[in-house]
Amino acid sequence: MSLSKRTTRPLDHLVLPVVELAQARRRLSDLGFVVADDARHPFGTENACVFFADNTYLEPLAIASREECEEAALAGNAFVARDQAFRFRQGPEGLSAIVVGTSDAASDHMRFRASGISGGDMLEFSRPMRLPDGREGLGSFRLAFAADLRSPDFFLFSCQRIRALPVDQTALQRHENGVLGIAEVVLSEPNPTDFQYLLQEGVDDREVSAHSFGMDIQTGNAKLTVLNVAGMEAFFGRSVNGAERGLRGRAVVFRVADIEATRALFARNDIEFAEMGGRLIVPEAPGQGVIFAFGV
Repeated sequence: MSLSKRTTRPLDHLVLPVVELAQARRRLSDLGFVVADDARHPFGTENACVFFADNTYLEPLAIASREECEEAALAGNAFVARDQAFRFRQGPEGLSAIVVGTSDAASDHMRFRASGISGGDMLEFSRPMRLPDGREGLGSFRLAFAADLRSPDFFLFSCQRIRALPVDQTALQRHENGVLGIAEVVLSEPNPTDFQYLLQEGVDDREVSAHSFGMDIQTGNAKLTVLNVAGMEAFFGRSVNGAERGLRGRAVVFRVADIEATRALFARNDIEFAEMGGRLIVPEAPGQGVIFAFGV
């Protein structure tokens, strides 16, 4: 494929495994997020999403029916199988997948296969969602998966919205903490460039900015960063095990309208945070499996 035909994919959403949606809802609400109603997938998982004005969102993901999940995984559902594998190896909370938007998941699937990074068969499904006005909408999606066997605890997939939910999400996007969208997604790996090919193909962009702390890849609307051990310490004050290989989801960096208002909200809600590099760094907590950082 020639570089001229590449179209950088935008970040669509992040998959965040959680123990249970009720706990995640409490934590996210305390952080000042508006959380949508619970919604169930037809293969045994459920979510309660947080939508942003930049058309990205968080997908806290829980197990609604273990039996249905196991049946779906055995039938070849890569989404459920990889969620189960993540929970088995890393525990029930974290950041397991980055999702990019696409207008043609079938084409992405063929590209992933040709590049040797296919993460499984395509998946197409529909699910209902309760709208803010009380109505129910139906969304339909087609997913294409990309993965690297050397990194079993992380994958990417592209998401095509076959039938978009007919909803004005304005009310769901007005967050008390002032978050406008996702600015950056942070992964870690002792030698970040070992996985640049997977990430480049995942977002369909060859441009990589390498630096002493790792590398950055720009999606259509957010930055994807992979930090080494020193980078995690420098930017987040977090020590990670340099002997553990493979990509790990570590942090989500949010863009806020007024960081002073965000700080005041955290103080009122007794949210633990530190300040580094002009950002508010909130460590992991039950219902929030990775670091959340807030900046302008």
